[in-house]
Amino acid sequence: MKYLHTMVRVTDIEQSLRFYRDALGLTELSRKDYPQGRFTLVFLAAPGDEAAQVELTHNWDPEAYTGGRNFGHLAYAVDNIYATCRRLMEHGITINRPPRDGRMAFVRSPDQVSIELLQKGTALAPAAPWTEMPNIGQW
Repeated sequence: MKYLHTMVRVTDIEQSLRFYRDALGLTELSRKDYPQGRFTLVFLAAPGDEAAQVELTHNWDPEAYTGGRNFGHLAYAVDNIYATCRRLMEHGITINRPPRDGRMAFVRSPDQVSIELLQKGTALAPAAPWTEMPNIGQW
């Protein structure tokens, strides 16, 4: 397992960059606008430690972030997403967003922190029982 990034929703991207980049001293690694989804992603990291990143997500349409909505998720790359989800289920963990696509799943911690699991490399071939499982709750 490898730590990938932490996502935080922000209401004002420039104000947030003044904090994270200018004041805190993080380096902007990439920025991408997604007009179809109406959001911008900016990835930052501490100088010299690009492996541990923070993802700032700015939704273009105003939204009030309540109930922890401003904090998105922790993300981890895993060697086999199906084996990881099976192990989590064996520990009584609900798979909120099953890996139907062989690439991505979401679970929640006991404190309701959302955890994104991503298949390392290319996605695995879609397979049962994952392809038949519905989403449960929020992630």
